[in-house]
This record gives sequence, structure tokens and C-alpha cells, in this order.
Amino acid sequence: MERTDKKRIASHLEEMGTLLELQGANPFKSRAFHNAARVLEGVTDDLGALVEQGRLTEIKGIGKSIAEIISDMVRTGTSAEYETLKKSLPPGLLEMLRIQGLGPKRVKVLYEKLKIATIDALEAAAKSDRLAKLEGFGEKTQQNILAGIDSLRHRAEKSLYPVAAGPASTMLTHIRGVRGVERAEVAGSLRRCKEVIGDIDIVVSAKDRDRERIMDAFVSHDLVGAVIARGETKSSVTLEGGIQCDLRIVADNEYPFALNYFTGSKEHNVALRTRAKDFGWSLNEYGFSKLGDEGARGRTKAVVACKEEADIYKALKLAYVPPELREDLGEIEAAEKDALPELIEESEIKGTFHCHTTASDGVNTLEEMVRGAQEMGWEYLGIADHSKVAAYAGGLSVVKVKAQQKDIDALNAKLKKFRVFKGTECDILPDGSLDWPESVLATFDYVVVSVHSSFKMSEKDMTRRIVRALQNKYVTMLGHPTGRLLLSREAYPVDMLEVIQAAADYGKMIEINAHPMRLDLDWRLCRHARDKGVMISINPDAHSVEGLRDVPFGVGVARKGWLRAGDVLNTRTASAVARLLARRNT
Repeated sequence: MERTDKKRIASHLEEMGTLLELQGANPFKSRAFHNAARVLEGVTDDLGALVEQGRLTEIKGIGKSIAEIISDMVRTGTSAEYETLKKSLPPGLLEMLRIQGLGPKRVKVLYEKLKIATIDALEAAAKSDRLAKLEGFGEKTQQNILAGIDSLRHRAEKSLYPVAAGPASTMLTHIRGVRGVERAEVAGSLRRCKEVIGDIDIVVSAKDRDRERIMDAFVSHDLVGAVIARGETKSSVTLEGGIQCDLRIVADNEYPFALNYFTGSKEHNVALRTRAKDFGWSLNEYGFSKLGDEGARGRTKAVVACKEEADIYKALKLAYVPPELREDLGEIEAAEKDALPELIEESEIKGTFHCHTTASDGVNTLEEMVRGAQEMGWEYLGIADHSKVAAYAGGLSVVKVKAQQKDIDALNAKLKKFRVFKGTECDILPDGSLDWPESVLATFDYVVVSVHSSFKMSEKDMTRRIVRALQNKYVTMLGHPTGRLLLSREAYPVDMLEVIQAAADYGKMIEINAHPMRLDLDWRLCRHARDKGVMISINPDAHSVEGLRDVPFGVGVARKGWLRAGDVLNTRTASAVARLLARRNT
């Protein structure tokens, strides 16, 4: 059973739970589907095997009826119950739930009281002042809904880089296996690891005689939901989930130029073209040519033959610029001086921190999380379950903290060549104090502090709140520093330059939260933090074994932020981490 299948089935169960809420079904029934979706995400055994062996009901949280639905989805891709439930309500209701601040209860009221079943109808009702008069809504809610609709439409054509990476990899692997394909690579903002992308671009080199076969293979893949356009050199499709994917085919001698051009960014491309002019050349997606000789494709004589992308930069007397840095933010100047950093590599990661277990709101046990980390090839794992105030997330009591630390000590005594670090994700309270007293903080190997409440403070107060937390001697690092949820929730107001300065002043780290919806610290601030001497920790904020696999997305952010291995805590060995943490806690 592929990971994507498990995720798809969990998503369907989550959707069924939401549809039941919209129907007004027994809350226990809808909750059962939501819980089953969450439990399924934490299943580490092969799902197909569990179905064939009839063992799904052995998993706590999956009853007989939901097990039958999962079995149908595994065997056929869907279930009668799922399809019937989907048809029971207008599809626009689920779309309305994408609007920030609108939950199932409010959408149900809008549908039942005003017969609103689409976002367009909702907008019209809000603009005609009909929502403000509805019980439980009011003028402020109405304005928030209008703002939410505007925000949703602004991001409608966007996708998260980690979300797009999966289907992009699938399509790329498929295309590379087609006879006649000489070279193929993902381009665009996805290759540059931008946190939010527009669509997926794939560049292929092949001979003219093989183009039709390659295009056939592209548009007929199982992931393709609709074909937008098909041509000899370019085709566009919409993949399941709505993201657009474009395929371009060029001759192999044009491939390095096409890959470079379609990787971008536009600003980086302009900077390269400007530099090419200093050499008396023109540069486009087909190659170099002499200025004044920029005729149609194939009609100009190339002045420099380039077999690889690196040859383009070499011809312009530049060091090769990694895709992640191509934003025209100083990379050309650094490449001219051969002063680009040697960027961190995913293979250099030896462990991670800020991970949750079933002790708080995780779906896998301590032992399961450790096994998952070992399967990643890591040397260590940091467990940081929530502090007591986070009741919504199963925050630990002091008694539970002691019990978990005892379990970690026992596990470490049994483990060979692996270390579990004892941590906590401690809430930063509105006044900047911490949710644990110092007597408890002192018992952890490391302490992650995060804001989980009171997001609507002023920038001045939020900044003061976080800076005060960083002054605590037991604090190790700041978690998801701006609280943003990409394409969903804006960052809370905070002066991150002041926060980074405070982290530098007090010797604290800042995490790059690698969760697909966060990718926070923003890459634009990573370089500034590095220059201030602030160490970065790449953490997945994992609530399951599956979540550990988000770390590579954090590495992408780190690379985009000009970070080297030495700038990142996770590249150190377990013993080096232990020594570093011990020094910080004294």
C-alpha cells in the first residue's frame, strides 16, 4: 500500500466525518470518522496486508463499519457509503468550509436558513447584508467572511510546495521511464523550493520522433484528471487535487537552457540575460546567440554549447547557482566572487526535534516514533509533547512528564547507537511567561517554546511576549516563530528581526518548522538569522511516524535560506548534540 493511498483514504474518512456534521448526524458518528482518519495516519503496518488479513478492527479507533469502508477503498478505490454521502449534499458546502472562520456548524446554518450552497451565493448574501441579521453571525462575522472569500480566491490557484512535490515526483518518475526520453527534470518554483507554487513544470529532452509517444504517456497517466491542452512540444493537464502540470519537450542540446529558463525565477533570468549582454550575447530558453542575431528558434548559431546547466554559469564566469537560490537576492554577485555557501544536504541530517507522541496529540507511541526515526537512518530523535495548558492537544501533567521521562530513560538503556532526547513544547503564555515552572523545565534535555494562543495581540506586545520567553535560561529554541499556516492563516504580527536579535543575544535557536503548512521560519529570514549567529533546528512538528518524512521540506527551506550544514543543529552527531544541549542548560 503506497503512502499516497493511505493519505487519500484518511482524507476520504475525514471528508465523511465533515459531511456527517453538515447533515446534523449524531456527533459521535462524525467524530468516529474523524478519529479513524487520524488513527489511520499513524498506522505503520502495510494497509493492504491488514485488509487482506481482516485485522483492521484490531486497530484502536477503527470499528467494524469503518473497517469495511476502508477495505472497500483499498480494494476498489472508493466505497458505496462514501459516494452516497458525497451525493447527499451540494459539493459547494465543502468548498465553503475552506473559508477561514467557517466551520461545519455555521455552514449547516447557512444552508438550512438561507439555502446558501456555493461561495458565490455566500458572497452575494454577505454583500446584501443578509448574514449580519442571522442569529449567531452579526456584522463582524459577515465582514470576516467577505475577507475570507477574498483570501480564498487569492490563493485558489496556489499549492503548497510539499503537497505538490508528491505528484510531481510521481509524474517525473513515470516520464523518465518512457522510451525516447533522454533527460527530464522538474522545473519552476517547485524546483526552487518556494513555499507556495503555481503549477508543476516538467522539462524533457527527446528526439522529434519520440514526442508523440511521450505526450501520450503524459496525458494518460492515472493522476491526470483532465487534459487542458495537448501539443507537439507542450501539453498541460490538471492532476487529481486540482494542480496543473505542464510538460515541455525540447532537443537535448536545448535542454540545459530550457531547464534553466523554466526553473526561474523571472528576476534571476533577467539578471543572467543582463550579464550575457556584457559578453555580447543574447540568452533565452534555447541557448546563447550573438546580440543582433536572435532570430527564431533554430535559425541562429549557438555561440556557446552547454551540455549541463552548470555550463551556462561557467560561460558567464559564474559559479553554479543551486536552484533554491535563484531569486536575484545576491546570488549572482556571490557566484561572481565564488562565494556561494555550500548548502546543507538532506543526507547530512542525523535526527530531529519537536515531535509528538500519543502522550499528547500524536497518533504514534514513543516506541513507534523511535522505530520510524531509525528507519530514516537517523541517530537520535527528540520528543517534545505539549505542556499542561494545551488541553486541546492533550497537554501533559507533571505526573505524565515524569512517567514519559522514565520511559525514555528505559528505552535509551535498551537502544544501541540511538538516542532519544527528552523535550517539551512549552506554551508561551500571553505575558511571555512559560507554561512550566523552572523546576520542571530543568528536567528536560531541551525546551521548545511556542505561541498557541492570543494571536491578535499587537506587534509590539507579541514581540515583547516572545522575547521575554527567550530570556528564560532553560529555553532551547523557538517553535514555528510566526504561527502562520500557509494558504490558510496569516502570521501573527511580530517583529521577527527583533526576535532574531533576541535569539542571538540570549544564545537561543530558532526552528524551521518543516510541517507542509508552516515552513516557518520563512526562508527570507534564515540568512539573516545565520548572519546573526543563530543556530537553526529543522523540525517536522511530527504528530505521526509519517510526519517525520516532512524533514526534507525543511531542508529545502534551509537551502533556500542560504544555510550550511554547520548552521543547522540536526547535522551534528548524537553525542555532539548532547554536549551542546548540556552546555546550554548550565
